Amino acid sequence: PRHRKPGTPGVGKTTLGKELASRSGLKYINVGDLAKEGQLYDGYDEEYDCPMLDEDRVVDELDNQMTEGGVIVDYHGCDFFPERWFHVVFVLRTNTSELYKRLETRGYNEKKLKDNIECEIFQVLYEEATASYKEEIVHQLSSNNPEELESNVNQILKWIEQWVKVHNS
Repeated sequence: PRHRKPGTPGVGKTTLGKELASRSGLKYINVGDLAKEGQLYDGYDEEYDCPMLDEDRVVDELDNQMTEGGVIVDYHGCDFFPERWFHVVFVLRTNTSELYKRLETRGYNEKKLKDNIECEIFQVLYEEATASYKEEIVHQLSSNNPEELESNVNQILKWIEQWVKVHNS
């Protein structure tokens, strides 16, 4: 199965993705790291002080692996990925005070902090996910503390197990 975990930066996508990969045997891909390694950028965003992703090149780079399946993809946006890539999409949500602390620790500038917190408040990424994929495959998970992380891992592992059972029978 192929899963997608969009969500605001700092909600715990990477922690969850790596934990899931190690416990499920699926392959984990962090799109940010992939872009950095392959320099898959098309410019620089001065306002946010970060490089801009070349979405077409990212899709080209990932297409073969995604077609094979068995992949967990970690990125904060999802509207440019082909719909056929994913069997399920999990959007992680974190309450704003907890998120603020996490992003502040990362040294985000004021604008980047404010915009990401607003993004979370207005459920921007959840709406992007439901607009990009069939609503029944998009699920929200609360991600505020280690207990919720553990519960999310277990819930997704159960989902994977069920998916494999149904599709390999």
